[in-house]
Amino acid sequence: MSRFWSPVVQTLTPYVPGEQPQMQRLVKLNTNESPYGPSPKALAAIGDQNTADLRLYPDPEGAKLKQAIANLHGLNPNQVFLGNGSDEVLAHVFAGLLKQSKPVHFPDITYSFYPVYCKLFGIDYQTIPLGKDFEINLADYKTSNGGIIFPNPNAPTGRAITRSEIETLLARNTDSMLVIDEAYVDYGTESCIPLLQGAQCPENLLVVHTLSKSRALAGLRVGFAVGHPALIEGLERVKNSFNSYPLGRLALAGATAAIEDQAHLEASCAKVIQTRQTLVAALDKLGFVTLPSTANFIFTRHPQHAGAKIYQALRDRGIIVRHFKLARIEEFLRITIGTDEQSQELISALQEILA
Repeated sequence: MSRFWSPVVQTLTPYVPGEQPQMQRLVKLNTNESPYGPSPKALAAIGDQNTADLRLYPDPEGAKLKQAIANLHGLNPNQVFLGNGSDEVLAHVFAGLLKQSKPVHFPDITYSFYPVYCKLFGIDYQTIPLGKDFEINLADYKTSNGGIIFPNPNAPTGRAITRSEIETLLARNTDSMLVIDEAYVDYGTESCIPLLQGAQCPENLLVVHTLSKSRALAGLRVGFAVGHPALIEGLERVKNSFNSYPLGRLALAGATAAIEDQAHLEASCAKVIQTRQTLVAALDKLGFVTLPSTANFIFTRHPQHAGAKIYQALRDRGIIVRHFKLARIEEFLRITIGTDEQSQELISALQEILA
């Protein structure tokens, strides 16, 4: 600890990202990356920008990317906000929209960056317990708040709630923000973006997306939020007080091409969904209990074997999954959906471990 740290730094418990191990032979199923590559059109667009023009600053507004996102979702470009990955977008959301006099509400088991941002920005928060089957019960979000945020599907559980349920919550939660983090929405969850279309766009709904998962651009760092133009203007004020150029030329070009290649997105997501179904069925035969998932990962446990021991036994065999040493979920493993071949390696290793 340095004596030059500011007081807030001394109180922080930083977010811990998924491990990026440097093992030579590895089945990497721990950080929810896509098992398939980005759109070839995105790779070509990135290559086209790899010129001497990199000496020039990128477009600070990202106008072409905003237009592509707006075209895809039936919105106007002034409803789109861009950031260096959805984590940066979320940071601006917490600082610019969720720092209110009342506490922010989010689930007790959810994306662990939320409490980190609250502590970083001095935001009071209250966690709402998940149900007995690890579901988000929106009926529990009744009390006055400074905003509500949750992923849909939730992470790390993978469980989703319907758009109509969220509409009901939005109708009664009119005095604060509702932020839906849709990082994994493309794997079988209803998006709330259609609620933002047209003249009836609610003033207090924001939907956050990333290109790191279904569009396989985790290494490029691109995220966006969509909402009412007034919300976007507020986020732009925060962004331009922090970093006017969050996305470089390569990122803007690659992301725009990826957004425009919907066919590639749908094809890769369909493969992940099929592999997810096959993997869950195989785990079920081994005695695992798996939560329903509409994400590119599953959350599973074995009633007769400790999660930590299975995690370590898999690691010893070069298979990396995610284990959280937290109350209620310490027996679970979060397993990214990889290729069919990776799933078979996982199942073979588990058969050996359980035997």
